[in-house]
Amino acid sequence: MKSALATTTLAVLVLAPGSGAHAMSKHEPAFSQVIIDELEARDADEGTVTAWEASAWYGRDLNKLYLSTEGERLMDGGGDTEGFETRVAWSRAFAPFWDWQLGARRDWQPDDPNRDWASIGIQGLAPYRFETDVNLFVGEEGLTNLRLEAEYELLFTQKLILVPAVEANLYGREDDELGVGEGLTDIEAGLRLRYEIRREFAPYVGVNWERQFGDTAAKTRAAGGEVSETTLVAGVRLWF
Repeated sequence: MKSALATTTLAVLVLAPGSGAHAMSKHEPAFSQVIIDELEARDADEGTVTAWEASAWYGRDLNKLYLSTEGERLMDGGGDTEGFETRVAWSRAFAPFWDWQLGARRDWQPDDPNRDWASIGIQGLAPYRFETDVNLFVGEEGLTNLRLEAEYELLFTQKLILVPAVEANLYGREDDELGVGEGLTDIEAGLRLRYEIRREFAPYVGVNWERQFGDTAAKTRAAGGEVSETTLVAGVRLWF
């Protein structure tokens, strides 16, 4: 999602009058970008957690190869990775400010079984400049996961930017092995204030909130876990 703005800006150039495919050279140059949108420490109940969210793309105006990863790692008590995911997709601009993507995702678990998914989704700028990412993942044994993400950048100055973000996950059926129930499983919301020393380097501080719902929350409680957590965060945003 975090590279949607750069991706869809290029899409506008493609779809604007006079800039269509007929005007492009066969030797149109390829572009690339890497964005580490979140690289942060969280003060969680179990100790200090390092969390990351990064994406990259490579390609031309209409078609790109898109890669992303996100996850968490507990720094105390041996530094165990709590879980992370990787995604790869083909991304194509279909309208000004919008791309659709077709690809695959893998969930990596330290103890539990890994999960593989096919994915289809769209990302772009919704009205009022909300960065939006909607993905449907179809996994093994009939598992499905709908993920909705939205983010907004509120500029106090050209360098001081407040970023509220929210993510929600819904599952079509339960996954007992991973303790995931059917329906709305979790919501994660964050509020981060960053200062762009340079556009490519921006430290930030903020707060992150996570909450499980429904059968997923019931499974977590039964296992002795917490269904809600609020953490203070500090990190840096990078791109190149």
